[in-house]
Amino acid sequence: MTDTQLFERYDWNIEPSDAGERVDKYITLQNEDWSRSQVQAWIKEGRVTVGGEPVKNNYKLQAEDELTLRVPPPREMEILPEPMPLDIVYEDSDVVIVNKPRGLVVHPAPGHYSGTLVNGLLAHCKDLSGINGVLRPGIVHRIDKDTSGLLMVAKNDKAHMSLAAQLKEHSVNRKYVAIVHGVIPHEMGTIEAPIGRDPKNRQQMAVVFENSKPAVTHFVVLERFKNFTLVELKLETGRTHQIRVHMKYIDHPLAGDPKYGPKQTLDLDGQALHAKTLGFVHPRTGEHLEFEAPMPDELEQVIHFLRQQ
Repeated sequence: MTDTQLFERYDWNIEPSDAGERVDKYITLQNEDWSRSQVQAWIKEGRVTVGGEPVKNNYKLQAEDELTLRVPPPREMEILPEPMPLDIVYEDSDVVIVNKPRGLVVHPAPGHYSGTLVNGLLAHCKDLSGINGVLRPGIVHRIDKDTSGLLMVAKNDKAHMSLAAQLKEHSVNRKYVAIVHGVIPHEMGTIEAPIGRDPKNRQQMAVVFENSKPAVTHFVVLERFKNFTLVELKLETGRTHQIRVHMKYIDHPLAGDPKYGPKQTLDLDGQALHAKTLGFVHPRTGEHLEFEAPMPDELEQVIHFLRQQ
């Protein structure tokens, strides 16, 4: 670790609310592309320090600890095809629409060089666009690991450029459903608040008014429960973690969200968020296509539980 400029460095100042948390668990929650086993390997290699001193996996964080992680540079490697069951909603010579399950990482990154959706797509079809490089072939946009739902994938560069342009122009119809904390009194609303890196935690996004980009989310209340609300959300822009950040901003964070939500929440493995609708203009035919994916069983069961309360 002498050539430190080769490493990507992450620094955190531990807040009192995170005191007592195991260091391996804390770091895993800071980036959804990192698995806990990968974080533990980095700790074993001495890449994690507190106050400049290496720590072990079971180290309990203390308030005001200065925690540092140095991630090694990505390996020069070929991303290999891996056969896996894929829920293909639509496919032709230009586009693949996939209904991604919760818990599946979209593309390889440090800690996830295999077992991603990209690995499965490479086994499913040989032709994927190369615009986003070797780690993200075909990926026009992404959804978070624990968000389920529809994702469009480009099979060639021409299709990729067309779909990316539609995203940039905000003409792609993207609707989500989510379970959020609290009872929203309004029937509908619009959240217009710029999003950028959280100055207090560079691994999170936040509503900030400097070094940020405009972000707009529309919502409609579908159903109210005792302490939660089921909402439909329509993205006008597509910022990183936009829905999760915006709902936290209006004090209705997503249930189960380990990064932006409260610790006391529903028993879910990740945020209760599903990308249900995806509509766009086909890059070759000019036809408007629109697809819907039903909510996964896990979220349906949670909604049934909330109705019984």
